[in-house]
Amino acid sequence: MITGSIVALVTPMIPDSLEVDWDGLKRLVEWHIEEGTNAIVAVGTTGESPTLDVQEHMATIASIVEDANGRVPVIAGTGANCTREAIEWTRRAQQAGADACLLVAPYYNKPTQEGLYLHHKMIAEAVDIPQILYNVPGRTACDMLPDTVVRLSEISNIIGIKDATGDLGRARELIDSCPDDFAIYSGDDGTALAFILMGGHGDISVTANVAPRLMAQMCRMALAGEAEAAREINARLNPVHDAMFVESNPIPVKWAVAEMGLMQKAIRLPLTELSACYHARVRGALEQAGLLS
Repeated sequence: MITGSIVALVTPMIPDSLEVDWDGLKRLVEWHIEEGTNAIVAVGTTGESPTLDVQEHMATIASIVEDANGRVPVIAGTGANCTREAIEWTRRAQQAGADACLLVAPYYNKPTQEGLYLHHKMIAEAVDIPQILYNVPGRTACDMLPDTVVRLSEISNIIGIKDATGDLGRARELIDSCPDDFAIYSGDDGTALAFILMGGHGDISVTANVAPRLMAQMCRMALAGEAEAAREINARLNPVHDAMFVESNPIPVKWAVAEMGLMQKAIRLPLTELSACYHARVRGALEQAGLLS
């Protein structure tokens, strides 16, 4: 089971052309491994999956797999609101060498719970790579309910869920209802510590893009039951958790990673650069956490 701090990695781009910055991507992967990140999600929401075309999407996954070179697991974002498309992307991610895939609940078309079950069941049966469900109703307008997750947990290669509801009551229900070997990850940095302390297995994190070492330490301590030490780190990071969502993700986190000198400032429309009114707040949060000198 993959546990700990799992970064939802940003996709660096070149200003003006907005092409993927492959050298920059390689540097980010290397930095995360050096800093102790436990696993990398390639081309999730934070990686701008909605605006990468299929060729870029798959090339980014392949690049991260190659750069990681087996040192940490790579989880490929391959979800789609078309079941056939999700199967194809998942198959191609497996061929690229991904260790697992992260599949967001279908967005916009608002399937029923039975539709969600059949969608993920069909993908799991079509491609035998380990698969992690991803429930983020604030983005998808579709909420995968715990009963549906429990049904899907019975499928052997559906190995976990990223729950980004921020609802700790929901987290408790999932932890209590799913098998012990079914990984339950937080997808909400602000509540991730409490989530892990109640029995979750890690955090698929936006904050880890700017604070990988601290997030890895916090998750490790929480998993070991060292609650007070984990709380001390989380208190240091709380302003960062908040700052990363002053505008739609990944606007603030891409600006922050660039502000730290780790990549260039570039983001694709329809998202825009971080509004100037938030620069001081995001910079201040990074400084307060000791992430900027």
